[in-house]
Amino acid sequence: MVKEYSRNTHSIELNENRKIAILSDLHWDNPKSDWTLLKSHLEYCLKNQIPVFVNGDFFCLMQGKGDRRGNKSDIRQIHNNAKYLDSIVETAVEWFSPYASILTVLGYGNHETAIIKHQETDILRRFVDLMNYTNKSEIHVGGYGGWINLLYGHNNRESLKFSSKMKYFHGSGGGGIVTKGAINLTRALEMYEGMDIFTMGHIHENWSRNDIRDKFEYNPGKKTYEQKLIEVHHMITGTYKEEYEDGYAGWHVERGAPPKPIGGRIITIDIQRDGNNFIKQIDSSRFPLIKTV
Repeated sequence: MVKEYSRNTHSIELNENRKIAILSDLHWDNPKSDWTLLKSHLEYCLKNQIPVFVNGDFFCLMQGKGDRRGNKSDIRQIHNNAKYLDSIVETAVEWFSPYASILTVLGYGNHETAIIKHQETDILRRFVDLMNYTNKSEIHVGGYGGWINLLYGHNNRESLKFSSKMKYFHGSGGGGIVTKGAINLTRALEMYEGMDIFTMGHIHENWSRNDIRDKFEYNPGKKTYEQKLIEVHHMITGTYKEEYEDGYAGWHVERGAPPKPIGGRIITIDIQRDGNNFIKQIDSSRFPLIKTV
């Protein structure tokens, strides 16, 4: 299902529904992380066999000894012990084990890299290693940024194989209240080439847009050069940590940040045959409204 080319480049083979869920910013160990909603989304993916990619900040990890970001109210009771980081890994493995078969690649976010820098331990790698050992799964660790080649067929015909290239980057900056990350997506068009999809998280927004690029390239089948309009699907995934609450107080409220949309997105790839050509359409949507579990 997943093949690793290098430490931050992978391929993921999609099944006949040609869908993949993109999550980010779970901040799983934070008390404000909505475990009920996250569980319902993972159950939906499990039921419909939709693979899941997580684009950073799987964990929050801010309550360790000496962490200047720490706040005693932002620690779950099950992690309030002398082995804080170890307990997060162990309880996360227990919580996510039912979904080991659909987790594919987990990328780093700034919360994971901060722990590597200041605590000299890689919590994401430890979690993935223990998940794979416990469940005999094949979850991969990605990068803070990287590439994923999505592989899929057409109408279950094995002879017709296609791919769409997804560039991922966890994100940077605070995200503008007005632009809601639109500038970040435009920057991506200047930085990266050959992508069909660009996805980022970090700023806790949830929306998508399509951009069209005018391309001139050689067609080896027709043995001539031709102009093509290439569509790039851009998306920003939301968080599962609801910090605003009633707007009373706290770091999120006091810095003037607004309420943020909760949840990830699901990419759907549609492909149809038009004579000798195939037309691909890539779109993404929020998770459907489903009963909480």
